[in-house]
Amino acid sequence: MIKPETKALHEEIEKRAGYLWRYLDVDGKRKEIAAFEEKMVAEGFWNDQKAAQEIISESNKLKRVVNGLTEFKAKFEDSKAMEELLEEEGVDENSEEAVVLQQSAELLKVALDELEIQSYLKGPHDHCNAILSVNAGAGGTESCDWADMLFRMYTRWAERREFKTEIIDILPGEEAGLSKVTLRIEGTNAYGYANAERGVHRLVRISPFDSNARRHTSFCAVDVVAEIEDDVEIGIEDKDLREDTYRASGKGGQHVNKTDSAVRLTHITTGIVAACQTERSQHKNRATAMKMLKARIYEKREDEKRSELEKVYGEKGEIGWGNQIRSYVFQPYQMVKDLRTGVDTGNVQGVMDGDIDKFINAWLRAGSPRHRNKDIQIED
Repeated sequence: MIKPETKALHEEIEKRAGYLWRYLDVDGKRKEIAAFEEKMVAEGFWNDQKAAQEIISESNKLKRVVNGLTEFKAKFEDSKAMEELLEEEGVDENSEEAVVLQQSAELLKVALDELEIQSYLKGPHDHCNAILSVNAGAGGTESCDWADMLFRMYTRWAERREFKTEIIDILPGEEAGLSKVTLRIEGTNAYGYANAERGVHRLVRISPFDSNARRHTSFCAVDVVAEIEDDVEIGIEDKDLREDTYRASGKGGQHVNKTDSAVRLTHITTGIVAACQTERSQHKNRATAMKMLKARIYEKREDEKRSELEKVYGEKGEIGWGNQIRSYVFQPYQMVKDLRTGVDTGNVQGVMDGDIDKFINAWLRAGSPRHRNKDIQIED
């Protein structure tokens, strides 16, 4: 006899997976893939390399969706077949086989949850790498320490998802922590996930820098842009660009860079700034800074089209009270609460160790366009 919970779980999975299969039009995507593959083997396919790369890229995107669901379907059918076999044999519901089947069904549910979340990433750049920046705001040294903690949190989150990370620019605080840090996150759908973190993050705790052990509130702004592909045209004229070079930050002694290899680019028209200091080569740092600058200009233009820029940071873009998307309370109680979705948890340490998918997934499940907050409804 199989546990009723296992049967119910299988039924739920079958229903949800069937809906997802239809929602994503897997059969239609298979036909599109077949059509792309015909073009790839056609004579003269590589005559236009840009068009050829676009076809290959689009085909690979479709294959990721189709392959993910196809593999899941095969695993589910194996689990379902095992259920039928154990039913026929009349095994005890507490037997080892029945327990393993229950565990298998629970893992399938987790995998299906992830596939559903991925299905919400339909933005034109959701599949891209992400460039995430943390800027200390109101709160002085406390805020710089908070920026350092957020930097660690996002690094741990990226590790959990097996994303690669690279520090592009970093500016230490005057006394402790970080004044600003920019992180490149590389992985499939990195931007689609990380974009949920864009906004102001508020910390409440007893300050380790206050000799009177008083409670302090600190703020940091997290900005996320997509590392856009080279085929996206972003016109930047030389007259609108200012370039500054400086020595990269180091640990001191032999680690200090003796040449002005770090590059800071400023787009005069918009005031947008991008900097890179990770490479020894000024040329490489400039190329990375230019890529970041283009990404931020593109994101700003998209924001202006959606007229939502003020909804993230407030009309004046302040990193302070009234503009936060999430609160992290360490004292007098422990809770992290996302103010857009209402999702909260008392496991503060887990969150600071990178366990933030519950907040990201809730934001994606809510179907919110980029930068929507809980008080504003916007039609897609």
